[in-house]
Amino acid sequence: MTSSPTRKIIFMGTPAFSVAALNALSAAGHEILCVYTQPPRPAGRGQHLQKSAVHLRAEELHIPVRTPASLKKDAAAREAFAALKADVAVVAAYGLILPQDVLDAPTYGCLNIHASLLPRWRGAAPIQRAILAGDPESGICIMQMEAGLDTGPVLLSATTPITDKTTASSLHDTLSQIGADLITQAMATIDTLTPQKQDDTQATYAKILTRDDGRIDWQKSAVDIERQCRALTPWPGLWCLRQNERLKVLAVDIVKGQGKAGEVLHRDMIVACGQDAVKLVTVQPENRKAMDGASYMNGFHINLGDQLT
Repeated sequence: MTSSPTRKIIFMGTPAFSVAALNALSAAGHEILCVYTQPPRPAGRGQHLQKSAVHLRAEELHIPVRTPASLKKDAAAREAFAALKADVAVVAAYGLILPQDVLDAPTYGCLNIHASLLPRWRGAAPIQRAILAGDPESGICIMQMEAGLDTGPVLLSATTPITDKTTASSLHDTLSQIGADLITQAMATIDTLTPQKQDDTQATYAKILTRDDGRIDWQKSAVDIERQCRALTPWPGLWCLRQNERLKVLAVDIVKGQGKAGEVLHRDMIVACGQDAVKLVTVQPENRKAMDGASYMNGFHINLGDQLT
């Protein structure tokens, strides 16, 4: 039995999603020449500089780390990248634009671990958008990067179902591990893989999320609002207004009910939607701890017929 070839790899990633792939490539015996990740950012109440999840793991693995603020604008950083003479760069949620000379520098170019079934959900938030849209499945594509936004040919892919219990957090963790397994496979077979061109006519775009994406539109169906909760918790979070005070909604169930959209129908904090109703299982008023919906009704003097907006 012949062993898989080892590659000289530059790894480029930033959030927790990327760590599983870094771990897998290191465990497979590949030579990780350097890790590129975004610079430390202010975080927490004290706004202290905090290294990325990939940065911290790279230090634990004793891999050199580079944190250029930009590769597009920094010629010296691009030259330093090329000087590593890597076989391949593996990119997983890095977060910076890679100019053409960076894409071309490694022998096999740059391979991206993308968390969707391309060409569906190109862009920044494919995990959340897939759940919001009610897609029956998601997956990972290993894509040969080119200048366009997630437009490159696909080398490998794998799928996973999206059920009515799937959350952004659970799908994130599943896809992170699938990505780790698939990129390890790609490194072992890269000489024999056949790139498959994407059908651009089928492309959809997973635009970046904002806090406004979490605002509940009570005119929507209970199914849509429940998906919104699963897709957008913990960030940007699901929320609505009650008398101009923001109410975070942490968990909901779909229930039967009919009334004016946004109307409180029952003491269990059941609220009418455009179709059917949702029970607000767990909520968090501003500057308060999370609580069940019934406790919120009792403690904040919510009456039947009150309107959420």
